[in-house]
Amino acid sequence: MSTSTTMSSTTEPKKLHIALFPWLAFGHIIPFFEVAKHVARRGHKVSFISTPRNIQRLPKIPQHLTPLINLVQIPLPRVENLPENAEATMDVPYHIIPYLKIAHDGLEQGISNFLQTHKPDWIIHDFAPHWLPPIASSLGISRAHFSVFNSSTLCFIGPTSPEGLERYGVRTLPEHFTVPPEWIPFPSNLVFRSSEAKKLFDAAKQNASGVSDLFRVQSTVQGCQVYLIRSCREIEGEWLDLLQELQQKPVVPVGLLPPLIQTRKDKEDWSRIYQWLDKQENGTVVYIALGSELNLSQEDFTELALGLELSGLPFFWVLRTPSWSGDSDSVKLPDGFEERTKGRGLVWTTWVPQTKILAHDSIGGFLTHCGWSSFIEALQYGRPLIMLPFLYDQGLIARFWDKKIGIEVPRNEEDGSFTRKSLAESLNLVVVNAEGKNYRDGAKEHSEVFKDKDLHDRYMDKCVEYLENHVHMHEV
Repeated sequence: MSTSTTMSSTTEPKKLHIALFPWLAFGHIIPFFEVAKHVARRGHKVSFISTPRNIQRLPKIPQHLTPLINLVQIPLPRVENLPENAEATMDVPYHIIPYLKIAHDGLEQGISNFLQTHKPDWIIHDFAPHWLPPIASSLGISRAHFSVFNSSTLCFIGPTSPEGLERYGVRTLPEHFTVPPEWIPFPSNLVFRSSEAKKLFDAAKQNASGVSDLFRVQSTVQGCQVYLIRSCREIEGEWLDLLQELQQKPVVPVGLLPPLIQTRKDKEDWSRIYQWLDKQENGTVVYIALGSELNLSQEDFTELALGLELSGLPFFWVLRTPSWSGDSDSVKLPDGFEERTKGRGLVWTTWVPQTKILAHDSIGGFLTHCGWSSFIEALQYGRPLIMLPFLYDQGLIARFWDKKIGIEVPRNEEDGSFTRKSLAESLNLVVVNAEGKNYRDGAKEHSEVFKDKDLHDRYMDKCVEYLENHVHMHEV
């Protein structure tokens, strides 16, 4: 071995300064924060950029990492139609999110000033700041796009490069999204339902931010030098390869970033929950949580409640009223529901330590909206899923996993509605019926990959190594 190679293999990589800027949604902020902690563990300096209220709502930084992580607050500009203090998607109803995007775009000057003053080596950004890549590029700052979506979803969305768009054309009608795209070369059941595709198109049409999400994704993917994905080869090997081919960018999986058991000060709440769960038989309780952004119609809400009642299963239902909803907006439980299910079911209306609950042996199934973070939490404990997707990528995630680790609740293709009967049957099938044993076994089998913290830490280490080895190297 020559001296020069010996030298280079033992040389410590230069300590970097890495900035992170997630989209203003906690489903994005938390995975970005996990990445920030991993980067800091490797001895690099981190600047985590968001708005004041979002920074205040972050989990505590482990003490040994606080010297390396700088929380950067950039005030969110006031925007018409955006309520005061609304700084994340969970603070507003779905139809107000475009105004949050306008406010987010108003952070451009603050971000630009920060980058000019501090000149980090890398900025890890999200899909939303279409204006960011040119600013970072002009300052010689390397750019990584971190997607909290998994690679199968991103492949379904399709190529963003001008060559790719020219080759495959642009899908312009909802029905184009209800069939597998021609660029997926292997069998796939990843499609949107008719009702989901229509909803996406309606949202795109009414986008008051003036910039379509597709344009945001195209600009931020095309403007980055590496595409970081919350996934791993054990689950999505062929999809990660296809994504790299479609985007003509290096694709680096960061692993699944499985969450650690959360700790929170309100231990009394947890002990009450724990006592209740302890009284239940192992593997029989349905845990229900449909994400912090979901605004169910009264009709869906009623069917959900009556389906739970009809199932006869014990249940723990997390039902947090969004901070923005007044009495007129909030949905009501069916008359007498709580009395009729007393003792068998618990409806919980404040924060819960979801990871701790999913880890409890009494949990037999998770009725979920199929957000990728919730999926990862449930499968690390091998909990089978009853899937009820509503927004964004949730339908695609449900199709990917349907019949492997649980089932999707049957819905009306055109309007997405479901009935109490189909919900009750789905719950019983996945949690207790003999015919659902395959799903329960499948969830346990898949948990081996989902809970393997060392595996996911190795992915993250490789990702940081990539950033160390490619800093300021390739300009777009």
